Amino acid sequence: MSLLAMLKQYSTDEKCREILTKLRWPEGVRCPRCKESQVCYLADRKQFECASCSYQFSVTTGTVFNDTHLPLETWFAATYLLCEAKKGMSACQIQRTLGIGGYKTAWYLCHRIRHAMIESQRQMLDGTVEIDETYIGGKFRKGMPRTEKMVVIGVRKRNGDLRLLHVDSATSEAIRTIVKEHVSEDVEVIVTDESVIYPFAFTVDQKKLHKTICHSREYVRGDVHTNTVESAFSLLKRGIIGTWHKVSAKHLPAYLEEMCFRFNRRKRPDLFLDTLRHMVTAPVLTFQQLTKEAAA
Repeated sequence: MSLLAMLKQYSTDEKCREILTKLRWPEGVRCPRCKESQVCYLADRKQFECASCSYQFSVTTGTVFNDTHLPLETWFAATYLLCEAKKGMSACQIQRTLGIGGYKTAWYLCHRIRHAMIESQRQMLDGTVEIDETYIGGKFRKGMPRTEKMVVIGVRKRNGDLRLLHVDSATSEAIRTIVKEHVSEDVEVIVTDESVIYPFAFTVDQKKLHKTICHSREYVRGDVHTNTVESAFSLLKRGIIGTWHKVSAKHLPAYLEEMCFRFNRRKRPDLFLDTLRHMVTAPVLTFQQLTKEAAA
């Protein structure tokens, strides 16, 4: 779907609410409080009322749209732009393109869309899996310790899905936890470089499947390479350098989730609608939650 086609198809609040209702309740509207299906629509208030518990709710109640003051048409346009921008789109550009009043509003809007892109249930990666690490946070300077940069571990199934995960440090323990959570027991090959963190990160059975490539001598040896996951790192860094410019450690996981969500669905023709589906099923993200200080 092109941008013009999307704007034409969802040009009014009523049309936006209609598609959100279908995506949120494909089998018919149900009360979010008591799960009853006997509801009536209050057209003048654009809300539903449950016949059982008298709870009044709208299609946006309890979702990332909750308490928004922006028109749904603006939400749809922002969602489309974030879906179609291969390297992401900054809040400043969203603000300028859509004519949103302030930067804070545009920033909050983008983060709520990213919040809906977090996937709680993901398939374990099997087949040939590549694992590598990269560092975010500016160029290395003489005397600059590596610990000042943010560490991102990439795990990618060859010709398949991608995982980008922020960790405190690149250690064998961190890799071991990631492999346990994201790599299937049915994996056929695990490919990494010759970093010292990997030999101690795998189980006995996984070590038999582990192949390495020495980047000081070669980048490819037959089917042994990490080029697939490194191409995803390249896309991520272009997004940070060219689009977002700077990403804090606090919000880095949200940007990584956005990148993976879009990357793993890059060939799907329903990417926009699938994102809207996640937005009406994801929990509320308040501004206070988004901006609160991390626990010490």
